[in-house]
Amino acid sequence: MTVSPELRTLPTIPPAPSFPGVPAAPTAGAPRPGSPDLLRSVFRQHAAGVAVITAHGDRPVGFTATSLNSVAAEPPLISFGVGTGSSSWPVVAEAEHSGFHIRDKSKEKRAATFARSGADRFAAPTRWSRGPEGVPVLDGVLAWLVCRVVARVPAGDHRIVIAEAVAGDPDGVGRPLLYHQGRFNALRD
Repeated sequence: MTVSPELRTLPTIPPAPSFPGVPAAPTAGAPRPGSPDLLRSVFRQHAAGVAVITAHGDRPVGFTATSLNSVAAEPPLISFGVGTGSSSWPVVAEAEHSGFHIRDKSKEKRAATFARSGADRFAAPTRWSRGPEGVPVLDGVLAWLVCRVVARVPAGDHRIVIAEAVAGDPDGVGRPLLYHQGRFNALRD
């Protein structure tokens, strides 16, 4: 894939149009051009659910993700993003199935283990078993799915994986773990 010349330079941001009777959008500062830093800064403001993605090849792999999305109900499709530089990517790139686990706030330390580079993610205290299609299924989660990978779409230094649900369990107990402002959090009562 090549980048067209017009995508290599940052566009200037034109002033917002004004409309009679409509107040201007409030701003905390001047708009900044798109960049990796801007994207990270904006998404620190976005509270996202925490999932752990697992797969199995020559070894089990897993990583914490906040990019899990429901794509379609018919067929039941989900998507997630994974960096091609991730230690999990070589296995995820070849796996026919992946697991998706919605983490419970009480398991925050285990979610952090799956987010930490170089950690032995499947060692104690992580409890897991082989689930449908041989996918590692984590114990003590709010919900999980095993999905068949249907596409891997290039997206910069990542791939967007689209997968179809084939089995799962939505009946875990607890409160969902969220990620906001660079920290794990939970919903308040």
